[in-house]
Amino acid sequence: MGFRRRFTAAALLAASLSACVAAADVEIPVSALTAEVESDWTSVYYGKTPLLLGNDGSAATGGWRAWNIDSASPLTQAHAEAPGRRTKLVTAIHGSHDDKKSSALAVSIGQPDSILRAWELSSFDEVKSARTTVLGDWSALCSWKSPTGGDYVYLFGKKQAKVFLVRKDKKDTEFVEIQSFGLPIEPSGCATSPTLGKMFFSADDDKDVYVFTLAESTSAPVIGKIGEAEDDVTGVAAYVSSTPGVDYLLVAMKDTVAVYAPPFKLLGNLKLVGHEDIEIQGLNVYQGATSKYPSGVLTYAIEAEDITGFGVSSLDGAIQALGLKVNTKYDPTVGCGKPSTICSACSNNGFCTKNGKGIECSCFAGFTGKSCKAYTCEDNCSGNGKCVGPNECKCNAGWGGLHCSFVLVQSVAETEANGGDGDDPAIWISPADRGQSRIITTTKSAHGAGLGVFDLSGKLLQTIPAGEPNNVDIIYNFPLGSRKVDLAYAACRADNTLCLFEITPNGSLAPLPSGSGTHPTPKGFKVYGSCTYRSPSTHKQYLFVNSKTSLYLQYELSSLPNGTLTTTLVRSFPAGSGGQVEGCVADEENGYLFVGEEPYALWRYDAEPTEAAPKGVVVGTVGDGHMRADVEGVTLVYGKKRDEGYIIVSNQGVSAYNVYRRAAPHEFVMTFTVEWSGDGKVDGVSNTDGIAAVGTGLGDKFPGGLVVVHDDANELTGGGTSAEASFKLVPLERVLGAEAVKKLGLMAEVDENWDPRA
Repeated sequence: MGFRRRFTAAALLAASLSACVAAADVEIPVSALTAEVESDWTSVYYGKTPLLLGNDGSAATGGWRAWNIDSASPLTQAHAEAPGRRTKLVTAIHGSHDDKKSSALAVSIGQPDSILRAWELSSFDEVKSARTTVLGDWSALCSWKSPTGGDYVYLFGKKQAKVFLVRKDKKDTEFVEIQSFGLPIEPSGCATSPTLGKMFFSADDDKDVYVFTLAESTSAPVIGKIGEAEDDVTGVAAYVSSTPGVDYLLVAMKDTVAVYAPPFKLLGNLKLVGHEDIEIQGLNVYQGATSKYPSGVLTYAIEAEDITGFGVSSLDGAIQALGLKVNTKYDPTVGCGKPSTICSACSNNGFCTKNGKGIECSCFAGFTGKSCKAYTCEDNCSGNGKCVGPNECKCNAGWGGLHCSFVLVQSVAETEANGGDGDDPAIWISPADRGQSRIITTTKSAHGAGLGVFDLSGKLLQTIPAGEPNNVDIIYNFPLGSRKVDLAYAACRADNTLCLFEITPNGSLAPLPSGSGTHPTPKGFKVYGSCTYRSPSTHKQYLFVNSKTSLYLQYELSSLPNGTLTTTLVRSFPAGSGGQVEGCVADEENGYLFVGEEPYALWRYDAEPTEAAPKGVVVGTVGDGHMRADVEGVTLVYGKKRDEGYIIVSNQGVSAYNVYRRAAPHEFVMTFTVEWSGDGKVDGVSNTDGIAAVGTGLGDKFPGGLVVVHDDANELTGGGTSAEASFKLVPLERVLGAEAVKKLGLMAEVDENWDPRA
C-alpha cells in the first residue's frame, strides 16, 4: 500500500535508521509497574478492558499473565496461567466486530513442551482443540490480520520462522501451518505494521533491524535489512498513524525508545526515567484512549535496581513532543474487507489464484495435489513411520522427533536440582574405582554460581563457588610440582578468567593454593566457552577459551617447582564463520579441536599451536538435513583405534543430539533425543545445552559407558517445571546400541577400557 508507493526495494535496503537528522529527545516516566515477575515479552489486547499480556519465564510459576492497563500501580492482575510452564512468548489475536461471540485469543508457547496454545479473551479459557506441537526453541511471536481479515501467527526461532493460519469455526480453533522459511538471524523481537503490510524484527546483541512484506502466500518472503540503530536493539513495535500509508517504527535500546517515520527518519528518542539502571525489552504499544492514559501507553518488560517485571509509560505529551498526531482510533479488529484468498476449490487447504484456465492452488504445508486434497509428510517420515495427516507422522517404535528422524532413548537417572542456569557437564573417571566416578556440572548464573559434583546416581555431593563458569572439562595426571593431580577447568564469566580446581582422589573439588587457580585473559576479552587439549607429541597441556566474537585463545598450562600453575598465551585465531561459538572438545590422539558455531556449523581445527591461522573443516552445517541450530555442547567417545569412535553434538533448538564418526570425513551417523523414562519418573530433555560422554565402563551402573546431557526446563512428575536445571544420565549403549540402530554395530567401535591417564 503506502509503503510500495514511497519506496523501491533498493531504497528500503539502503535507508538507515540512524540517519543524521535533527531529532527530539523526550523524557517519559515509568507510569505503572506490575508485581515482580521474570519477564521479557509483552503484547496488548484492545478489549473492553485493555490488557497488558506478558510472559512469566520463571520455572516455579511460569505461564503467561494479563494485567489491566488502566489500573493503578501495581497493575491489577486479571489472569495468571496455571503455574509450572515456563513461557517465553505470548501475543493477542483480535477478533472481528462481525463475530456474535468474541473470537479474540491469546496465543502462547511453552518452553518445555513446545506446544502452541490458544486462550479465549477475556474469559481466559484455554481452547484445547488448538494445541499444536511445534518442536523448537522459539524466541519471538507476532500476529497479523491480513487485508482479507485472516488471522496469522508468525513464530520465530533459531534462524527460521513458521507461519500459521488461526482457523476458527463454531466449535474449534486450530493452527494450520502455512509455511516455514529461513532467516539470517534468531529474532528476539518482532512487530507488525498493518498499514504498511510489513513485519519488522531484530535480534539480541545486534543493532540491525530487518523487514519483509506480509502476504497470504506459501512463498518465502524476501528479507531485507533496513539499517542500524544507535545501540543494540531490545525490542520493536509499530505505531499506526491516522495518515494513510504511514506507520511509525519504535525501536527499544536499553532505557530508550527511538521513533522513526518513513522513510525511516529519526524523529526522536523517548527516554524512560524514574528508576535507576533501567533496561527494557519486549516492546509494544497500546494506542487506545483510557481514563488514565488518553494517548495510550508503551508496554515493556523492565529490569532496574528496584524492579523486575512489566511496566507502562504514558504517551500523553510524548507523541505530541515528537511532532506526531495522536491516533487512538486504531482498531486491530478491522481488515480491509477484501475477498478471502482461501477457497473450496483448493479444499480450503491452500491459497487460490485465478488464471486464464481457472483457479490455481498454492497448498499449505503438508498438503499437495491440484486441489490440495492429499496430504504429505516431510521426508516421508524419514522412512521410520507412516504419514497419517498433513506433516503428521505415526512413528515406528524407537523413533520420534522431527518427522520420525530422532532415535528415542531414555535416561536411568537425573542429577538433583542445583542452580537455575546450568550449562555444561564433565565426567571424571576415578583411578581407584570407576564406579566411584563423578559428574561435574556448571551453574553460570550470578546466583549460586559455581560447580556441582554428583555421584553416578545423580546425588549432589558438593558445590563450590566459581565466577559464573560456563563449560567445564577434566585434565588428568597433570604434573603439579612434585606430584600428579587431576584438574577441573572452566572459563569464568564473572571476571573473564581461566578457573582451575584440583580434583582430590575421592572426586571432590578443592581450590588450588596461592591463588594459582585463577588466570586472567587479555583486557577487554570476554570469556564464553572453553575446553582442554593435551598434545600427543609434546605432552604439553593446553587450555582453549573463546569469546562470543568467535576468537579463540590457546594457553599452555605449566607448573612451577613450588606447585604454582602458570598460563602462557601461545596463539589466537578466529573459529567458524563469524557466528557465536561456545562448545568445543579436543581429540587428544588425532590432534583435532572440534568447535560448535551456534548458528551455523560444527568445525574441526588442528589443535597443535603450530599454525597461527588454522583452516577450519566443516563437519556438519545447520540446514544440511541433520544439524539444527543452536549448535551447542560437543563431546567425544574414544574408539579402540584412532579412526574409531564418535563425536556427539547437541542441537539445542530441537533438544536432540547428532552423532558423527570420529574419523574424517566425519560421516553423520544418527540423531537421538532423550524422552521421558518408561516409569514416568524422569522427564525428557528440553532446550538442551552441554553434553559429556565416555565409553569407559563405570562400574555396575554404567558398564557400557555414560552420556550426561543438560536439561534446561526440568519438568516435574507431578506437573510443573523445576526452578533449577538438571542433567540426565543415559547409558551409552542405549544410544549407540539402541534397537533402531542396532544393525549398525556402533558399540563395537567403543573402547570400554579407555583410560584418560594412559
